[in-house]
Amino acid sequence: MSEFEVTAETRAETGKGASRRYRKAGKVPGVLYGAEKDPTPILMNESVVNKQLQYEAFFSHILNIKVDGNDTQAVIKALQRDPATSRVTHLDFLRVSSTHEIQMNVPLHFVNEDHCPGKRAGGVVSHLVVDFEISCLPKDLPEYIEVDMTNMKIGDVIHMSEIRLPEGVRLSTAIEDAAHDHPVVTLQEPQKLDLGEEPLAEEAEALELAAGEEGEAEGEGAEPDRGEDEGEKEAS
Repeated sequence: MSEFEVTAETRAETGKGASRRYRKAGKVPGVLYGAEKDPTPILMNESVVNKQLQYEAFFSHILNIKVDGNDTQAVIKALQRDPATSRVTHLDFLRVSSTHEIQMNVPLHFVNEDHCPGKRAGGVVSHLVVDFEISCLPKDLPEYIEVDMTNMKIGDVIHMSEIRLPEGVRLSTAIEDAAHDHPVVTLQEPQKLDLGEEPLAEEAEALELAAGEEGEAEGEGAEPDRGEDEGEKEAS
């Protein structure tokens, strides 16, 4: 599994005021914690971080965090954005150990969707779950989990229990019964627009009635002739 490298430096100041100053200078504040070590406040280059965040795999890979030249293996656990600008305001990284399991949310990739029988027949696909929370050792962390839709027909549903997980990977929450075996993707028949004769007949009748009422209104409430007197007033 390839690695991403995040270059960082130790952050001397903490707090909201210091974080605002760092962000104004093009830096993203963050913290590196876990593995029974003290948390380390860090700073990263905002433009570099933004480029890395464009890759889906960045969120489900073991990252190499290089702080002041020292390497640490970690995973991203939280990302905060400004609600108004979507600008990244803070990143949390969790140190990992080769002997301890980690819990991560890993994206689902739906493969062979466009070629399955139900989709070719015009069925509508609904992705009800887009990621799984899994537990595994760092070495077994997958970049994504595949959901194979090759044989799906209209009316078919794939549940969580039907998805094959990579070796060494398990769901963080066990599927104890059918109530917890949630549907992941469905393929349904498209809804058809009802164009029956009855609604059209009713619409025609309503239009005819409206036209009749409009004609009566024109006859009864027509604008009176303004006459010569009124015309002479305007002319004067």
